Amino acid sequence: MGPANGLWFEDFRVDDEWSTPARDVSDADIRAFAEVSGDRNPLHLDDAYAAGSAFGGRVAHGILGLAVVTGLLNQLRLTAGTLVAFLGLEWRFVGPIRPGDQIRARIRVVAVRPSRDPGRGLVRLAVSARNSRDEVVQEGEFVLLVRRQPQP
Repeated sequence: MGPANGLWFEDFRVDDEWSTPARDVSDADIRAFAEVSGDRNPLHLDDAYAAGSAFGGRVAHGILGLAVVTGLLNQLRLTAGTLVAFLGLEWRFVGPIRPGDQIRARIRVVAVRPSRDPGRGLVRLAVSARNSRDEVVQEGEFVLLVRRQPQP
């Protein structure tokens, strides 16, 4: 787990790594996401339809997987109280997330650099989402804007 209080920009080092606990992606999660998003594609909701698909069964929405990953990252509390903004991401959907899969994330710092604002810095994280079989199902990079330690 991450620290009780968030890391300052200066605390991040290239190649630092963390792993999150696992979280189940349930049928109820998939159905709730379909309602919240309005994406009621039968690939996510209809067993008979999805059985005839390239996936051979129902799968979670790709964006639901990404949302789960951001929640897992938040639970580490790496930037609790120090995160200014989530600035962007590059993301790939590598494999399906199925109802009942357990998802966890691995995070590695790939770059840090001060921003133009002397009170902030940019942290680039490589993130991979893995299922309970340790297969990468999603991966990419997040860019975070993080507070720097106050100068006396």
